[in-house]
Amino acid sequence: MTSPSGVENLADWFPRDLNGKDAMSAADIGLRLGVVVGGSLSKGLTVKLDAHQSIEELAVGRYVVVRGLNKKFFCMITDISLDSPNPGIQSDPPEIMNDPFLRDIYIGTAAYGKLSAAPMLAIDDAEQTPRPVKTIPGHFMSVLNASVEDVNAVFGQEDATHFNVGAPLELEQTQINLDLHRLVERSVGVFGKSGTGKSFLARMLLAGIIAKQQAVNLIFDMHNDYGWEGTNEGGPRAKGLKQLFPSKVSIITLDPQSTGRRGGRPDFEVRLGYDEIEPEDIAMLRESMNLSDAMIDAAYTLAKLWGKGWVKRLIDVTPDDVESVEAQTPTKGGTMAALQRRLQRFERWAFLVPESTGDTVSQILSLLDNGKSVVLEFGRYGNSIEAYILVANYLTRRIHEQYIERVEKAFGDPAMEPPQLLITIEEAHKFLDPKIASQTTFGIIARELRKYKVTLMVVDQRPSGIDEEVMSQIGTRVTALLDNERDVNAVLSGISGAAGLREVLARLDTKQQAIIMGHAVPMPVVVRTRNYDEAFYAAIAAENVKPEVVQTAKSRLGNSGERRIR
Repeated sequence: MTSPSGVENLADWFPRDLNGKDAMSAADIGLRLGVVVGGSLSKGLTVKLDAHQSIEELAVGRYVVVRGLNKKFFCMITDISLDSPNPGIQSDPPEIMNDPFLRDIYIGTAAYGKLSAAPMLAIDDAEQTPRPVKTIPGHFMSVLNASVEDVNAVFGQEDATHFNVGAPLELEQTQINLDLHRLVERSVGVFGKSGTGKSFLARMLLAGIIAKQQAVNLIFDMHNDYGWEGTNEGGPRAKGLKQLFPSKVSIITLDPQSTGRRGGRPDFEVRLGYDEIEPEDIAMLRESMNLSDAMIDAAYTLAKLWGKGWVKRLIDVTPDDVESVEAQTPTKGGTMAALQRRLQRFERWAFLVPESTGDTVSQILSLLDNGKSVVLEFGRYGNSIEAYILVANYLTRRIHEQYIERVEKAFGDPAMEPPQLLITIEEAHKFLDPKIASQTTFGIIARELRKYKVTLMVVDQRPSGIDEEVMSQIGTRVTALLDNERDVNAVLSGISGAAGLREVLARLDTKQQAIIMGHAVPMPVVVRTRNYDEAFYAAIAAENVKPEVVQTAKSRLGNSGERRIR
C-alpha cells in the first residue's frame, strides 16, 4: 500500500538510525556477513552469519570489521562452525538438497553458520586512530568483510620506513606494510617447517631493510641462499642480495671456490687462526660435538696453561704434554684425549690456519661502518653444523664486544655511534638452546633488545628448541606453517589471543603464506607473501633511487651516519 506522501516501504517510514547516523551504508550492505550474538574480550566474538552468506566462502585468518555505536572493531576470523537451536535437526536432518523451498526455510533460521572472530584493534569514530582493544561491540552489531580502505587505515601506506611484504587473505588488491624501523628495534624470528620458504621470507625482509636503509646486516649464509643467488624450487634461481644491491652488499666467504662457481666475487676470504680460538668458542660446540663438562673445563685449563696456541698444541699433543698437564692441573689424560679427538675435526677445515693472517673482525666492521651489509657464505662448510656454529659465534662475540665499546663511547661523542646492526643466523636453536642460551652472545643480544644497537634475525624450523626467555624477547615473529604442537606453542607464547591464532597458524598453506605477529605490525596478520620475481626486483630497484628513503635514513642515523649511507 502506498501512503499519501508516496512512501512505499517500511525502510522509508522507519529509517535505521543510530545516534543520528545511518547504521549501514549501501556499500556496507554488500559487505555484510552477519551480526554479533555473543562472546567476550578474552575468548572473542560469536557471529551469526546471514542466511545469504555462504560459509564455504570464508576462511580462518580473514579480516572482518564490526561496526559498533562509536567504534569500528578490526577482527580476525579464528574459527568457523555450524549451529542449530533445535537439536532434533541433527538427528533427523531435512532433505533440502532437492527442495530449494525447504532450504530457504531452514538455512539462516533453524540452521546457520557461526564465526569466531578475535578483536584486534578498535578505531574510534572521532579520532580515526587504531588503538588496542579494551572492550567489545554490543549485541547485534553488523559484521562486515574488511575492505581495502579498512586495511589501509590500519597498516598505512608504503613509505620510507614501511615495506610491502604481501597481501592479506581475500584482499589481493591491497598490501600489508611492515614497519621496518620497529622491526629492527628488537630481534626478529622467521619460523616454519622445512620447505615452507623460510629463506625466501628472510631474504625478502632483508631486501626491504637494505632498500629502506633501516639497518646494516651481517648474514651467516649457511646454505648460500642470500649472497649472489639462491635456490628456487621449480623455477630459475633467485637473485641474491648482492645482485639486488651491488653497492650496498659485500660477500665474504670461507670457500672462495664455491662462491666463484656460483658467480659471486667475494670481497675477501675469511681465514681464522687457531691462535684466535678461545674456550668460549669451543663451549658453543657442546651439543654438536658432544662435549662433556669435563672437556669444556679442560679447554679453559689448557688455554690458561698454554696460552694462545693451546688448540693447535692439543691437536698435536705429545705424551710429555699430557704428563705435564696432569701434574700441574686436575685435568685427566683421558679427558684431554677425548677433547683432542673432537678438535682434530678442525684440520679438515681449510679456513682454519695456524696463525691469524689478518683481522677479519676489523674488516667486517669497516664494511658495516660504510653502510654495507655483509653476507658470509660458507660454501661446502655449510653442511657442517660444527663449522657454522664455530664461525658464527667467533665473529658475533667479537663484533658484539666492539659494539658495546663503541656505543658506550658514543654517550660522550655521538659521532662514534655505530649503525644499527641486524645479525641473521640459521639453525638458531643450536645457538639458543635452553642449556647454553644464558651464556652465549646470541642469548645476550636477544635479551639486550636494542641497548647496544645489535639485534638478531633467527631463522629456524624448530622454535621449540629455543630458550623460552629468548623467545619472549623476539619482538616480531614471521611464521610459516608449523605442524609440531611444541613448535606452535613456542611461537605463540606471550602473544595476546594465542588460542584463536593457533587455528589460523595450523591452516596456513605450505607455500607463500605466513602470519606476522608482534612489534612491527599493529595486529597479527596473515599474508600471502610477495612473489620473489622480476616484479619484485624492479620494485626494489626503484626503491633504491627514492630520495626520501636516503633522507629518512640520514635523519635516523644522525649526522654521524651521513658518511655511511652515501
